[in-house]
Amino acid sequence: MPKKNSDAGVFLWMTYQTMQNMGLDAASIFASVNLPDQPPVKNIRRNNSTQNRFWNAAEKISLDLDIGLHVGVQMPVFRGLIIEYLFLSSATFGDGLKRTLHYQEILTDVFDLSLSIDGDTAILSGFEHPVRHYLECAIGILLSFFQYITDDDFKPIQISLTHSQGASKQAYENAWGCPVILNQSKGAIFFPSKLLQKASLSAGPELLKIHENLAEQQLNILEKHQLVYEIESLFSNGLLESRQFNQNLIAKYLNRSPRTLRTDLQAIQTSYEQILNQYRERLARKLLANTQETIDQIVYLTGFSEHSAFTRAFKRWTGETPSSYRQRKQR
Repeated sequence: MPKKNSDAGVFLWMTYQTMQNMGLDAASIFASVNLPDQPPVKNIRRNNSTQNRFWNAAEKISLDLDIGLHVGVQMPVFRGLIIEYLFLSSATFGDGLKRTLHYQEILTDVFDLSLSIDGDTAILSGFEHPVRHYLECAIGILLSFFQYITDDDFKPIQISLTHSQGASKQAYENAWGCPVILNQSKGAIFFPSKLLQKASLSAGPELLKIHENLAEQQLNILEKHQLVYEIESLFSNGLLESRQFNQNLIAKYLNRSPRTLRTDLQAIQTSYEQILNQYRERLARKLLANTQETIDQIVYLTGFSEHSAFTRAFKRWTGETPSSYRQRKQR
């Protein structure tokens, strides 16, 4: 089964908080990807395929054509993650950056970042994504983190982007403090290579070893997140309608024993029941808000055997009846 790209849940949590602090209608924006009006759970990986709908809604609702750029600038520095500790315990900024690139999937597996040096210039490449707002938000987050980790010594020389249309030159200059060139063959951040030699005052080989072991553990756990996508794919291919979706059957489809499946899901702090309920909720919200399917048909598509069981579950998820939710979303 093809691997789905995903991002660490902390970034969606940060986006929600930042949009609220900016006075944006976060509830409506998050509803565009069938998420409730509440801070997302930090430890749940998020499917990257929803970014186009999410940022289109953000642009439309905010009336801001450069919404990703502006949200990225307002984002707080992400701290308390293993990537920060790898930087701090490495001997230099360059060492920390190379280790971070090795473990970059912990944050996101969307980009394939690489570092090269051309004389006095270091080039961090691989910033390509079809959704401009997502990309510019991500670059803003990374620049803020680099400035924090280097005590504000990190100053980009230039940034290249692959999309042909973007913000104004002045808007980019104000946000990122450097010239931005559009319509390039690769997306990259250029900065002085001498910064790679900047020493870390918190460096320590024993501490670094501990942090690398933790990073390896997180990579191993990350592989288990693919299980969630595989289970949801089974749901979307007709299992819910068939009513044949008990955990033992799902484990058989995935070539696992039920016990192994439970253990693997516990390792990423979830369970089969949670995955099933979250998928049903997202599907029900989507069908009620965006289609004219009858309630009885939605009961069938979400795998419930009775109308009353669906109604009770939906009220538990949203605090509303299915009919009230549809009326509010489609009026």
